[in-house]
Amino acid sequence: MAPFATSLDVRADFPLFDRGLAYLDSAATSQKPREVIEAMDSYYRCSNANVHRGVYKLAQEATDLFEGARERVARFAGSEAATTIFTRNATEAINLVAYAWGREHVGEGDEVLITQMEHHSNIVPWQMLCSERGARLRYLHVSDEGLLSLEELDEVLAEGRVKLVSVVHVSNVLGTVNPVAEIAARARAAGAVSVIDGSQAMPQMAVDVAEIGADFYAWTGHKALGPTGIGVLHGRRELLESMRPFLGGGDMIASVGFDSSTYNELPWKFEAGTSAIAEGVGLGAAIDYLDRIGMDTVRAHERDLTHYTLERLGEIDGLRTFGPGDLDVRGGVVSFEVDGIHPHDLAELCDREGVCIRAGHHCAQPLMRELGVPATARASFHVYNNHEDVDRLAEALKGAREVFGL
Repeated sequence: MAPFATSLDVRADFPLFDRGLAYLDSAATSQKPREVIEAMDSYYRCSNANVHRGVYKLAQEATDLFEGARERVARFAGSEAATTIFTRNATEAINLVAYAWGREHVGEGDEVLITQMEHHSNIVPWQMLCSERGARLRYLHVSDEGLLSLEELDEVLAEGRVKLVSVVHVSNVLGTVNPVAEIAARARAAGAVSVIDGSQAMPQMAVDVAEIGADFYAWTGHKALGPTGIGVLHGRRELLESMRPFLGGGDMIASVGFDSSTYNELPWKFEAGTSAIAEGVGLGAAIDYLDRIGMDTVRAHERDLTHYTLERLGEIDGLRTFGPGDLDVRGGVVSFEVDGIHPHDLAELCDREGVCIRAGHHCAQPLMRELGVPATARASFHVYNNHEDVDRLAEALKGAREVFGL
């Protein structure tokens, strides 16, 4: 089958592709464009100093670089700098909410509501909170098409015990794009706080956290062409101001005495210790890169790749894909299995052909049990992928069937 054309061609911006790989694991982490690498290198070479402390020029340069990155990240997400908190990753951002908000507001007999399609990072913190506080953790079901039911959400909320609703924006297994604005609105109407895990959404579509209206929105830099070690939490100002700090130490304080301390203003109240400065600079450069391309272009490119992948994989006997068929509610993730071949074997045989895919439970073991499989193989995309990558995947999978005599 001849591939149809895609307009986005930025592969040369990514040094890793000098190795000739078909990298199809961007849901795990994205590759980094040269300008992100160079921005971090330049910081270390020319502007390396601690931030928020020194009055000398070099320290101010470093602070300006770091806080300038925060401002660009906030603008990119439709938020404001004061309510844009830098964390280590999305996992820490969600844990921050569970600790600093959840411990004060979730008690015995209350409920926390999540879904069956969540990443472990949006399950385990709530399990820990509910276990500690004597609350109940409930799950919205996932349909055979990989979708949530807003009717079920309404039914659970109507019972009046839910204090918090936490939902993934885009599933890292099914690719489902959930109606998070509607979910946040219904949660608020029921008196519940909403948390959105945007780790897969922010890298591949335009996201406006103010328009979504959730109380908290968490995501991570390394899936959005940025470096590892930096994540983001956007929060509703009045909630953040009312919450106690997550960690104690330097930078998050206003004053410290022998008996007590007062805390810094937002966002630094939640950023104890020396920040991930180079990582913040790198994330700012990644945002600049994505902004130049345009997130509508990114979304169109990934829709095209997803459509083409589903077409090519549909040619392979015994192959089953998971997730919605409607591309309007599907992101750039395609999970699949091949009858008679374990996903780990598929990934190994693909690797021999220079094709990098993920195999396993994808940090979503409860969802795998609901799907009735121990694991799946997964291809996921970003701006640097093209139809040739998908063709190489399809041919590698056909070759795997031949190896297994299928």
